[in-house]
Amino acid sequence: SHNNHMAKVLTPELYAELCAKSPRSGFTLDDVIQTGVDNPGHSYIMTVGHVAGDEESFEVFEDLFDPIIEHRHGGYKPSNEYKTDLNPDNLQGGDDLDPNYVLSSGVRTGGSIRGFRLPSPRSPTHCSRGERRAIEKLTVETLSSLDGDLAGRYYALKGMTEAEQQQLIDDHFLFDKPVSPLLLASGMACDWPDARGIWHNDNKTFLVWVNEEDHLRVISMQKEGNMKEVFTHFCTSLSHHARPIETLFKSKNYEFMWNPHLGYILTCPSNLGTGLRAGVHINLPHLGKHEKFSEVLKRLQHQKRGTGGVDTAAVGGVFAVSNADCLGFSEVELVQMVVDGVKLLIKMEQRLEQGQAINDLMPAQK
Repeated sequence: SHNNHMAKVLTPELYAELCAKSPRSGFTLDDVIQTGVDNPGHSYIMTVGHVAGDEESFEVFEDLFDPIIEHRHGGYKPSNEYKTDLNPDNLQGGDDLDPNYVLSSGVRTGGSIRGFRLPSPRSPTHCSRGERRAIEKLTVETLSSLDGDLAGRYYALKGMTEAEQQQLIDDHFLFDKPVSPLLLASGMACDWPDARGIWHNDNKTFLVWVNEEDHLRVISMQKEGNMKEVFTHFCTSLSHHARPIETLFKSKNYEFMWNPHLGYILTCPSNLGTGLRAGVHINLPHLGKHEKFSEVLKRLQHQKRGTGGVDTAAVGGVFAVSNADCLGFSEVELVQMVVDGVKLLIKMEQRLEQGQAINDLMPAQK
């Protein structure tokens, strides 16, 4: 009765084959699948149903991971190699999204620091409080060397008042305490809020979340719909050719988890590869109620959530819409996919405002 990618792949025979295996950290198959067992399905998105506890998990449990990754990322096979393109000049448009519909836009990615375990699951053998504190300390020291319009400071959750936290959450700058069963089952809230926080520049257009779902989340965002500008700012922070944030970590003898096949390694396999999510908060009061809305998003390879996160509903017809896949496409290709898709969603919304049909606008399956 479970509806997630793990449940579609895991059989009793495969479980018997893998249950005695584990990477050197002691991460077990039961740890891998815990969130998928605890959460049979989700009303908005098709969940993966498993997580990784470390980089080695992708090799030890490859008989489970590889077919799930292939299913989740549109046929991405074990022989495929990671693609990247961080040149914003290759993006067509993106500076012309209608601000009457697009309320804000953002681009984010993640990073896992090699040498530390990933923040899952609930097992005491994984990502200890001490490791999270070490990640926080290392990140604060590393980001302190950023200058220019990227210069900023770090704000630890433990040092914020409830009012300060809520204001940042309401402004969609800060992550909230995990309440989603998907995250709780994976142990994301252990020792909360210890060693969690947000680093941002002075005008809050460039942010780094520390120890939320992953070690790091790097985010470029701003009000309204200039995705071109947001993506350019994002690429500036990561560089066209060699991510300077990663270079700063390397100067301290640390590097991000990465390999030529999977790209950047993150806790949830849905975020492999570029790890990039390009998204908008978009007002679609008519289309959001239309019977074909979910099918349109599926064909565009988009996903929708509430603006407050994975387990929140749309408020007043405002949805968070982003690319569904991160692996098998470059950063530019993913942002282009969202730019083109958002324009189509707006066109459909305008048709429905006028009481007109949208059947002729239905996209082909990407």
